[in-house]
Amino acid sequence: MATQEERRAQTREALLEAGATLFAERGVAGASVDAIAERAGRTSGALYDHFGSKEGLLFALLAGWVDDATAVIAAEQATAASLDEWVAAMWRAVSDPPSGDARWIALEHELWSWAAQSERARRHLARRYQAAWDGIDEVATAWADPVPGARVGPAVVGVLMGLEMMRRIDPDAVTDATAVATLRAVLTAAPDRSPTR
Repeated sequence: MATQEERRAQTREALLEAGATLFAERGVAGASVDAIAERAGRTSGALYDHFGSKEGLLFALLAGWVDDATAVIAAEQATAASLDEWVAAMWRAVSDPPSGDARWIALEHELWSWAAQSERARRHLARRYQAAWDGIDEVATAWADPVPGARVGPAVVGVLMGLEMMRRIDPDAVTDATAVATLRAVLTAAPDRSPTR
């Protein structure tokens, strides 16, 4: 017989899986708490108990997938001998994620759309991306000669996600080589140093 802790873990996992499926199928707005709970074979009270809200479930779901991808990226980037190897590790973790399968990027884009409607979601997304931007900015300093104080992290993440989206639309549209070359170019690009008018 399962312990209470094991049952709680099973309930949490069932809700995460149901949320992943329904968010991907219906979007955040279209996936109700009741529908997620029903798909999980649990009650809506269980969802509130574990995550506080439907938005909390979405945040937890993506946090787990992002943590997995971050661990894989960090391990591969630690052994990178060139900027291309470093960029390729980042690209692989997004184009072929270690967990969350194809739903991961769909839910990431869904969170972006939801953030346009929800200030809480926007703040959550901004906090989450800040760490990625900061890490990429550090690498830009190590591999390139950026303008002091310039940020490339947000541009790299934006291009990374855009490339991945285009690849999902047409797998032949963005090759691995194209993605790596594009990301390298963004990472090493120096912002315009011309005086402002």
